[in-house]
Amino acid sequence: MPYSHHSHSGQFCGHAKNTLEEVIRDAISKGFHSFSLTEHIPRPLADFYPGETDDHTEESLVKLFDDYTTEASRLKEAYVAQIQIFIGFESEWIRPSTLDIIQGLLAKYTFDFFLGSVHHVHTIPIDFDRAMYEQARDKAGGTDERLFEDYFDSQYEMLQSLQPPVVGHFDLIRLMSDGRDADFAGLDVVWKKIQRNLEYIASYGGILELNSAGLRKGLAQPYPCLPICQMFHRLGGRFTMSDDSHGIDQVGTNYRRLLEFIHKAGIGQVCYADRGAPRKDSRFPNAGFSSIAVDDIVQLPFWTKIQ
Repeated sequence: MPYSHHSHSGQFCGHAKNTLEEVIRDAISKGFHSFSLTEHIPRPLADFYPGETDDHTEESLVKLFDDYTTEASRLKEAYVAQIQIFIGFESEWIRPSTLDIIQGLLAKYTFDFFLGSVHHVHTIPIDFDRAMYEQARDKAGGTDERLFEDYFDSQYEMLQSLQPPVVGHFDLIRLMSDGRDADFAGLDVVWKKIQRNLEYIASYGGILELNSAGLRKGLAQPYPCLPICQMFHRLGGRFTMSDDSHGIDQVGTNYRRLLEFIHKAGIGQVCYADRGAPRKDSRFPNAGFSSIAVDDIVQLPFWTKIQ
């Protein structure tokens, strides 16, 4: 019963490929039990990525998100006999007004859950390219360590404000850093902030995403890195699996390596979105989360179909 709780399509995400329906059909062909749709929220003009104004306005991004929820609902019903589809979104946390956007979306639509993610520090994208990462680092004080501190402080603000059911790519900040595979070694202040954030996630029952996209992007480990996973596991925290796919060529990519990493981290169970699970978050009346033993997942035919 493989699962993913983080995905994008070229139909509703400018840096992805394929239609939403093509992505779902590919997930079905690979034997996914459930697949979650989590397109990005609309952003104001000030937070557009380079080149994005060529294709979009603020108004068109709002309409695009509305079109996404309509199409996602259609596909959920169309493929209900073949796969469980869950409808959510991936948040941003850029500036104070971002909270208003997210609260507005939660009030307007009925979602199954959402991912709480941070892609910006000091309003600058930190995973778009190296040049922008360096701009954010300069604004933070000129070192990776200071930028890491600011990133986890911003993440903590997001966690406190939103209590996201699933926390996306917890340590995304290491992707463009000088020591991207150093696991924050020797950075005592950074680790204190990491532990603070993990303790808070565990306190409200949040789930940490094990995201295989880090492997696809050349990192030695998925998000989050091994020491973070082990710390969260010791805190009694829960985990789920995601491919963070941006098209059919990435659905289930590196799940074999992700599974090896899960075993190495000592994680014995993973959670998955489930319409039959108890509802523990009143914001999401149509789905909860159940758990399955990792050893039970590996017995499934799915593993012969993915990388």
